[in-house]
Amino acid sequence: MTDPKPDLSSKDPDWWRQAVVYQVYPRSFADADGDGLGDLKGVTERLGHLAALGVDALWLSPFYPSELADGGYDVADYRDVDPRLGTLDDFDALAAEAHRLGLKVIVDLVPNHTSHRHPWFREALAAGPGSDARDRYVFRDGRGAAGELPPTDWQSVFGGSAWRRVPDGQWYLHLFTPEQPDLNWDREEVRDDFRTTLRFWSDRGVDGFRVDVAHALTKELGEPLRDLGGPGSSHESALLTLPPGTHPFYDRDEVHAIYRDWRTVFDTYTPPRMAVAEAWVPGARRALYARPDELGQAFNFEYLQAGWDATELRAVITESLETARAAGASATWVLSNHDVVRHASRLMLPPGTDPGAWLLSDGREPPVDLAAGLRRARAATLLMLALPGSSYLYQGEELGLPEVADLPREALQDPVWEQTGRTSKGRDGCRVPLPWTPEGPSYGFGAGGAWLPQPAWFGRYAVAAQDGAEGSTLELYRAALKLRRKLLQGESLTWAPDAPDGVLHFARTDGWRCVANLSATDVRLPTGEVLLSSAPVADGRLGPDTAVWLA
Repeated sequence: MTDPKPDLSSKDPDWWRQAVVYQVYPRSFADADGDGLGDLKGVTERLGHLAALGVDALWLSPFYPSELADGGYDVADYRDVDPRLGTLDDFDALAAEAHRLGLKVIVDLVPNHTSHRHPWFREALAAGPGSDARDRYVFRDGRGAAGELPPTDWQSVFGGSAWRRVPDGQWYLHLFTPEQPDLNWDREEVRDDFRTTLRFWSDRGVDGFRVDVAHALTKELGEPLRDLGGPGSSHESALLTLPPGTHPFYDRDEVHAIYRDWRTVFDTYTPPRMAVAEAWVPGARRALYARPDELGQAFNFEYLQAGWDATELRAVITESLETARAAGASATWVLSNHDVVRHASRLMLPPGTDPGAWLLSDGREPPVDLAAGLRRARAATLLMLALPGSSYLYQGEELGLPEVADLPREALQDPVWEQTGRTSKGRDGCRVPLPWTPEGPSYGFGAGGAWLPQPAWFGRYAVAAQDGAEGSTLELYRAALKLRRKLLQGESLTWAPDAPDGVLHFARTDGWRCVANLSATDVRLPTGEVLLSSAPVADGRLGPDTAVWLA
């Protein structure tokens, strides 16, 4: 192994505990070579935008070699860059420029599965049943008289069976697309290879890792494999009904030994590398992944999934802070990411609305008031940024972008569309390439077009259209992040005992407060100096869907 490159990041080992992290989906962020696909040079050229925004770190979604069967989460080589996105030299230049600007760099790691184009899987197919190469994955004989039935009733997250048959008659497990075969984490060779990957990127100056599907690595693979109860059974319901840690392939107790081992790798660096788990499990179980001797932090999806309701949000915030504190971690907050409907649209959907059905209607049933959605999204942002812990922002939310819900069917590229029999449009609507300028063939995304069609109204949300514009969402984010750096102390809050119905009111260390009115009527503001507001405040009254920070 080559000597580690100089550590250009801050020496503060706890920088991540209350950081603001900006998620970059590289294929949709900026296109430097004009081929319609975002790339690493494009990210590097636009890092000034992130520095000016005031975030602490950027998280790069996968940029590894991939056929894009699942938007880059089907990885063919964990220690290289997809040629369409650049080279390792381009990555090094990106990391160096980010560090020069004071930004940390977090990369996505996808340890549950590889691409079917990964050399290991190609070797497994060639080697045949019972081979050592095939044991790196989860291959099994089928059921039925001739092995024609899948080994179990396990279902793919994207629809259909989680098993795919190969020409020699065996079946392999894929919890996501068939192009994403699951690895066998019982194999020490698999574990050792990922240790090598952790060191490879850490040695290149990476400050941390976002761990994809962190709860699914270990599986109960002893024979006979255990069914979940039929094709209609959901993984989520099984997680709630089975004893904790005993699901056949989700959130098994054994997974934590892997992350304790990873922590020994992280701690060999100065400062230690951070990590955050994507673990779709109940809060008490999620906290286990965030323990100091494991990954240290885990995404809080209860907050993302909560409705625009003061009672519900207060309960989620309180529980999230308590579970993080019990684990010795800091809480995490997120409103949007590459997998969900953007919150400027989602928060306006009536309670009980199925976002998938709404997307199938091209965003017409029910219709969403864009102006009202933006007002609510701005308030939600000020509320989130005032909470103790780390905030994760998704590219474009600082522009107030709503979901592009009416993408034409022929343009869809998310595998969910085909794998569900064209009954779910998937996640492309939040992945449409960003608008940087009000005009141009791709609104400044690149010299050519964009890999997903951008709507005609995109230009008015562009960075250049909002830069320096008083009251713009971009300037609100900049002001909030600048002020947050000055105000943020401690990792606790105190709820005000006299908040009106529909209002969230809490104090942070040193006495600054956040008041968010989630009700449908004006409320009187508490006494104090208004430091920042998501919408104009007049006559001491806080309007609906508005949040303020008070001194």
